[in-house]
Amino acid sequence: METDHHRHGLMFELDDGRRVPSWLVLALVCIGQFMVVLDASIVNVALPSIQRDLHFSSTNLQWVVNAYTLTFAGFLLLGGRAADLFGRRRIFLLGLAVFTASSLLGGLSQNEAWLIAARALQGIGAAILAPATLTILTATYPEGPARTWALGAWSAVSSAGASAGALLGGVLTDFLTWRWILFVNVPVGVVALALSRRHLPESRADMAHRHLDLAGAVTVTAGLVAVVFALVRTETYSWGSPQVLAPLALGVALLAVFLVLQGRFSKAPLVPLRIFRSRSVAGGNVVMFMMFGALFGSWYFETLYMQRVLGYSPLQAGLAFLPQTLLIAAGAQVTSRLVPRFGPRPLILLGTLTAAAGLAWLALITPSSTFVGDLLGPFVLIGLGMGLAVTPIAVAGTAGVARQEAGLASGLLNTSRTVGASIGLAALATVAANRTSSALGHLAVTPARNAAALTDGYALSFTIAAIVLLVTTAVALVTLPSLRDLRAPAQGGERAARALELEDA
Repeated sequence: METDHHRHGLMFELDDGRRVPSWLVLALVCIGQFMVVLDASIVNVALPSIQRDLHFSSTNLQWVVNAYTLTFAGFLLLGGRAADLFGRRRIFLLGLAVFTASSLLGGLSQNEAWLIAARALQGIGAAILAPATLTILTATYPEGPARTWALGAWSAVSSAGASAGALLGGVLTDFLTWRWILFVNVPVGVVALALSRRHLPESRADMAHRHLDLAGAVTVTAGLVAVVFALVRTETYSWGSPQVLAPLALGVALLAVFLVLQGRFSKAPLVPLRIFRSRSVAGGNVVMFMMFGALFGSWYFETLYMQRVLGYSPLQAGLAFLPQTLLIAAGAQVTSRLVPRFGPRPLILLGTLTAAAGLAWLALITPSSTFVGDLLGPFVLIGLGMGLAVTPIAVAGTAGVARQEAGLASGLLNTSRTVGASIGLAALATVAANRTSSALGHLAVTPARNAAALTDGYALSFTIAAIVLLVTTAVALVTLPSLRDLRAPAQGGERAARALELEDA
């Protein structure tokens, strides 16, 4: 039975009458989110060690990363809706348990198939867990400064986790073994499970039904999996090949069917299309998709450039990401205090422009670049820009959303980020590889020529990513509402919630 939890300052009341501090709720939620985001990038620097230990082929090695991304992107919307329907804490605990168990399973892997299967299961656990983290915050904290502050911490953890993966992966691989990039989740997950079970408040949407839209869940999950599968295949096959076009066409067709089902036939739609009537929600998701499409691929190429061209060790490459990680975390906290005053749009514009300047500067790299002279400045701008933008995007993407649809809004934001990252990485990887191949041509490959060709490819990817962020700035300017427009839905939030309850009934 669902009960309401009352707010007493910075304390939340649980079902049994106990009161827990808001910082503990926020800390537990952020731990879950950090684990999810970290594992999307932590394996990158460990791939050579994994390949040697488990005898991966060059073709299959990519699936250590892609198996996680594939299932994560595919099941996100389902995980977000499940949190609304069956209880946010319950789904959070389920996702955390699956993620922790699959991390242990992956660390014990003895062959290719074992590790790939464990990583796929990790992705499913992450897809259940990630939307619940944001949903708990939006359902627990009232809209206003308190929620903005909480979203600032969540955003800082989300963004810093992606870049911190390279640092932590390098440390664990250099000083222990690659298996610890997975084992590290186990003690953290066990402690988080015990504390979350006792201290997280439970809530779920006030709906007249508890039915999951199975037809919608199957079509959107299968459609997203097929699209992401097609994109990751571009690392092996050309964009025009049947191996890419066939799953891409299938994915697009399934997503079209999903939209038809949601708009016309489903009595309890997984994604009620009315949510996109909100300019803030629609704009926030588009901006999130584009920004991570540009930046996630850039982090990947920064890692490759430092190790393949400049000769950095995994640990040195990880340490080089430290300025970005710290600035993202700091920027997200600063903007959480500025959003109530200025609104999300100005901060998003400033952030995307700053990050675009950093990427444009990074495109000037050469095979003889130095960290202090050529990389530190761009890394500072990229980290600062991301820190400025990520919290306002989360605020915009959940602003004015009724508690009944908090899980849906959270799932949409996470899906936009993950699918945007997958598409951006696949597209930039293809562009970089083609430029490198063209630069080498039919010339004899020497270390110097190979380094120059790789640098040309990476530089082109940074240039394109900078252009994407400039376009993102324009999109944010056009699509996102002003602070005054955002306040109107917040003032009418109770009326909207009552209307949704009647519509769901």
